[in-house]
Parts: sequence; C-alpha cells; structure tokens
Amino acid sequence: MLDFFTIFSKGGLVLWCFQGVRGPAVTAPVNALIRSVLLQERGGNNSFTHEALTLKYKLDNQFELVFVVGFQKILTLTYVDKLIDDVHKEFRDKYRNEFQQKGTLGLLNGTFDFKDDFMRLLRDAEESSKVRAPTVMKTFEQSLKSQKTVKCMIETRGEKPKEKVKNKKNKGSKKEGIEAVAAPGKASVGDKQPSAAGEKEELTKDEILQKNREEFFKKHMKAGEKSRSPKPEAQKEKGKKPRVWDLGNSNAKVLDYSNSATNGSAEACPVEEFDPDIALGDRNREPGRLYDLEYESDDEAEEEKVIQNPSKPSTKKGGLGGMFGMLKGLVGSKSLTREDMDPVLEKMKDHLIAKNVAAEIAVQLCESVAKKLEGKVMGTFTTVTSTVKQALQEALVQILQPQRRVDVLRDVMDAQRHRRPYVVTFCGVNGVGKSTNLAKISFWLIENGFSVLIAACDTFRAGAVEQLRTHTRRLNALHPPESHGGRTMVQLYEKGYGKDAAGIAMEAISYARNQGFDVVLVDTAGRMQDNAPLMTALAKLIAVNAPDLVLFVGEALVGNEAVDQLVKFNKALADHSMAQTPRLIDGIVLTKFDTIDDKVGAAISMTYITSKPIVFVGTGQTYCDLRSLNAKAVVAALMKA
Repeated sequence: MLDFFTIFSKGGLVLWCFQGVRGPAVTAPVNALIRSVLLQERGGNNSFTHEALTLKYKLDNQFELVFVVGFQKILTLTYVDKLIDDVHKEFRDKYRNEFQQKGTLGLLNGTFDFKDDFMRLLRDAEESSKVRAPTVMKTFEQSLKSQKTVKCMIETRGEKPKEKVKNKKNKGSKKEGIEAVAAPGKASVGDKQPSAAGEKEELTKDEILQKNREEFFKKHMKAGEKSRSPKPEAQKEKGKKPRVWDLGNSNAKVLDYSNSATNGSAEACPVEEFDPDIALGDRNREPGRLYDLEYESDDEAEEEKVIQNPSKPSTKKGGLGGMFGMLKGLVGSKSLTREDMDPVLEKMKDHLIAKNVAAEIAVQLCESVAKKLEGKVMGTFTTVTSTVKQALQEALVQILQPQRRVDVLRDVMDAQRHRRPYVVTFCGVNGVGKSTNLAKISFWLIENGFSVLIAACDTFRAGAVEQLRTHTRRLNALHPPESHGGRTMVQLYEKGYGKDAAGIAMEAISYARNQGFDVVLVDTAGRMQDNAPLMTALAKLIAVNAPDLVLFVGEALVGNEAVDQLVKFNKALADHSMAQTPRLIDGIVLTKFDTIDDKVGAAISMTYITSKPIVFVGTGQTYCDLRSLNAKAVVAALMKA
C-alpha cells in the first residue's frame, strides 16, 4: 500500500499529489529528500530512507519534473519501479503540449487532473506483481534429450572408452620409453657388479630370503638412528619477556615523566626558549585569521582545450560534409541520451579515481550526473564533454558545501554566554596528526582571544603526554601571560599513562568550568577502525562527556581507505553508544594536504560518505599552517588534467 505519490517541478511547485494512507504529511519526507539528495547531488541511487518511509524518485530533466513515491520501509513492493516509470511516461505524454507551449506559466495556471489515470496505472502495476502460477514441468518432447537419436547416444557412449584406451596406450608407451631409457643404465650397473649377481645365483631360495631380510632390517635401523633427535631441552616459559638494557631501567614508573600533581599551574609548563620563526612560518600573516585553501590552476587554458568526442564524424568525406558534421556535434539540436554520455562519464570516472577519489564514490558521482543530464536539451554550441564536465564540477562544489556549516568561533562565543567551556574531541586512526593539528587549532584559538585547556586523554602511546607538554610550552612562549593581562592562555591537563580516558576528559571539563577556560580540546589515542575494544572506549568517552564538536582527523593521502575509516568509525560510535540518538562525527580535519599536489580526492570521499563539512585543513608543520576549505580550489585541482 502506497503512502503517497507526488509530482512537482524542480522550482518547488507541486503539480499533483496522491495520499493513500492517513498519517503524517507528505511535506517532511519530501523536504528531507530535496535537502539530502537533490540539493546535495547524491542522485546515484534512486531510493532514500526517511524515518519509517522509503522514498523512490525519478527525474525528468527535459521538463524539470520530479516524481516521488513513498511507502513503509518494512514493505516489499515489487511494482513500485514499474509504477513510477508508467506514471512518468503517462503524465509527460498527457501534458507535453502545456509544458512546451506555456512553460512556467503552464505550471502555474494549469490544472492537472491525473487521479483516474494514476489509479488505473496503480491497479495494472499491482496485478502484474501478483504471485504467478507455478511453472509447469517440461514434457519429454520439450526437453533437449528428445532431440537426440539412439544412434547418436550409442556413438557417444562408444567413443569414451576408446579415448580411455588410447590414453592408457599412450601412458603405457610413455612407461615403455622410460624403461627403455633406463635400461642401459641398469645394464652398466650390472656390468660393474658381476660377482654379486653370481653369488645370488649360487645361493638357495631360503638363503636369499634370509639375506634380504637382514639387509632390510639394517637399512631401517640406520634410518632410525639418523631420525633420532637429541634430547629436548627444558620447555621455555610461554610469553615474551621485556628486554632490559644495560643502561636502562625495567621499572615503568621510573620511565613515566608525566607529572599528575601539577595540573592547572603555570609552573608545570615553564616557558621554553626556541626560534619563533620556525614555529610560526609566515610572520606577515594577520593574527587570528584562518586563510582559505589556495590552489593555482590554469582554468582558462583548460576551458579553451576541447576534448574530442569519440563519436565525432570524420571530415574526410568532403569540405561541406565535414563542416556540417562538426556543427552538428556542437549545436544543441537534441536532448542528451545515456549512450552519448557513457564514453565521457567513463573517462571522468577514471580521472576521479586517479585523483584519489574512492572507486565507489566515483561511480556514484558519475551515475548522479548521468541522471541529472539525461533528457536535458544541450545549449547552443556546446559539446557533450563540456556539458558533462560542467555538471560534474557543479556537483563536486555542492558536495564540498554540505548541509551544516561548522563555525567554531561563533559556537565558542555562544558557550561563553552560557558560562561553560566549549569541548572539542579529536579522534582518528594512528599517525594522521591528531596532536599536531590540535596544537595548530589551539594557536588559532589563542590568537582569537580564547583560553584553551588541552586534555591529554591519549594514555596509551608512549610520549603522547610529553608531546602535548612541549606544544603547551611553545604556545605559552609565543603568547606569554604578560601579553594577556597575566592570564595563562593554554594549559595541559594530564594524569599520566594507563588511566581511563573518559574519566580524564570528565575531570578536565570540570576543571575548565571551575577555572574559567573557554575551550577544552580533548586528544584521544589513535585506533584502527576494526579494533572493537578501543572503539568501545571512544564511544564511551563521547557518550559520557557529550562534547560540542567531534572531529575526525584523516590524512589526505588515502583513497578507498577513507571511506572504510569513516563508515566504521560512525558505525562503531552508533553501535557502542547507550543513547537513543547516538553521537556521530560532526566534522573532519584533513591533514597532510601539502603532500598530495593535485590528488585531492580524499576530500570528496570523506565529505560524500558522511555529509559532514571539512572544518580545518592542515598544510604544513608550523602553527600557522592551518586553512579552511575552499571548495572551488579543491574542485579546480580535482578537474585538472
């Protein structure tokens, strides 16, 4: 049973609507479809799930129409695809003249009485999907066996043994050949030992038998002595013992240089002397400003360069024929078909994969562009390649500008008004740069006048606390308390190693609230997405402390792995959370962006799979190497040949 079926224009005008079940309004699920799929260029799949409903849709690009059907997702309705195709064809054919002649005015002033036609198409679709009668078994005359003659069957049966006999003969001949080759060797051995052969002939049968037995036992006794191994040594104790070096110390407490008794005091982080030029990089920058990501591209040269269409006609048939053939390829005289776009889309897909876009995402992007353009009339003097490329660029820019925009400074100021710290949690796999980029974000926040407390919740990796302590000392050296009215702008909260990360984060947030810190940055241990115990601990940390922002830190060097990491991180946070609405990843920090040149596909993969924005981009090793994402610059790098 259908919940609803609606037809509306891409401009937002509802032309016709059918509601089959009394229940919630059609508006909410259709609006969710428009926001999450149509506006976000995610049309690779023609189905969308919203709460308890499954929505299927079809686009008519020629007349700018959208057909949407909704039904309960627990139902398996096999006739929905056929119904939406039939309704699309019927509605389009019935009102074609109004759309072509009147255009937008026809949509505004027209009356679309389509209920009777729809009910007829619905009945036809339901009847076609009814359970079919069981298939009747074939008779002997209908089977392939009835077509064979008796003679044919006898001949085939007689051939197989003949082939086997031939094979046996061949095997026998091979053995004979081997024996013939080995015979001379045996003869030579016999020539060397004539005396032994003569002795055997003189002995009686019993003596020969006895002698053979003795030789047999001697051979086995020698083999047994060789196979005997020396006595096994005492079994070693199971488990690996730690190596103790001559100048080292086996006591882990002696090696733990973290001091848990000095949290919140300025003496815990004494000022460190170092060259500020090395830490800051660019001295001419504007303090506190987050610059956009820049990318130098020759777009003008790319626009002038036209990729030849593989279906372009040959110009050898004559001067006029060649010129008219060229113009025919340029002038928008017909609507685009899937066959026209397939060669171009295949090249575009390979190009995206070469730029580090995940293969699955590249396929879905090309499928979305194909659905968006199919049936659309091309503009004058435009090629298929330029049309597809333009649509793909627009889709990529739209993907990199997701629904929610994260403005950290605005949210921190809002938290200040409520007199509470703004909490940010960093998570990700091992070695992607969580601690380094946490220090960059701390520097950016300090330059904007906010005090920062860093919570060292990576209690697993050796040196993690010391790394954050070093960053804290350097940040205090760059922004000493004297420059901020005697207020220490950044402090480290740590409890050493081997402690519960969720408990440390909770204590740090409580300490920040009491001491009046503006922001708490929680550093967590790196973990692989397949490690269930560590993912459970991360979900516990997020569920217990309820941070304002959960940032996933991923590197720009990965391709398909980016999709796997994000999907499994989100799934683990959802599975291991005890809340009814689990907390998932809110944004992405993309690191090591300066190492990939124009292979920026990881940004597309991460944003597409999560629908979350890229909040920060790490572009180097100094505190100033932090940028905000510029969607057009990334797309320019991605589309560069």
